[in-house]
Formats: sequence, C-alpha cells, structure tokens
Amino acid sequence: MFFCVAKISQGGGVAAPVAGKIFSEVLPYLEIPKEGEEKVKETKVPNLIGKTIKEAETLLKERNLIIKLDENEKDKEKTITKQIPEKDVKIKEGSYIIVHTN
Repeated sequence: MFFCVAKISQGGGVAAPVAGKIFSEVLPYLEIPKEGEEKVKETKVPNLIGKTIKEAETLLKERNLIIKLDENEKDKEKTITKQIPEKDVKIKEGSYIIVHTN
C-alpha cells in the first residue's frame, strides 16, 4: 500500500491580507463605516424655490445643511429662483446647497 502524507497549512495567513484589502476598498462604496467610525447621516433637500434667503437659511439649518450664495448677494429678502441640488435629493448632512435669486 502507498500512502501520501501532505502537510496541511493554514490558508488564513495568505487569505486574510487579501480579504482585508478587498474590504477596505469595497466597504466605503456600500457606506459601511470602519470600526470606530460613525456613519454620516443623510437628509433630503427641502424645496427652497419661492422662499427668501432668510427663510432658506432657517430650513437648511434644521437639516444641518449650508446655504451657498453668490459673493455679491447681501439682500436676505430676495426670492430664490433656483437651487442645486433640487428638492428631495438625499445628501449628506453638512453639505452645501447652492441658490440663485431673482
């Protein structure tokens, strides 16, 4: 009779670093936070069209969003005619909303 004895080695020493690299690149796309990291909260953009800049600032502050105005814009009573991103788009808290006035 002939017996073949092979040394069985642990694959973890080779597989673990490869798996770690894959997970470190894939998990951010799946929005899964790393250990010890908080997940960034998202919110929907409110409709700002027809509102004054002052009203928009209040609405955005409630959702932890920041209004971005033209540098020359100082009149808080002007009406917003366009916003980017548009209403109901989900974005991360702390993001900027660009507005244009009449």
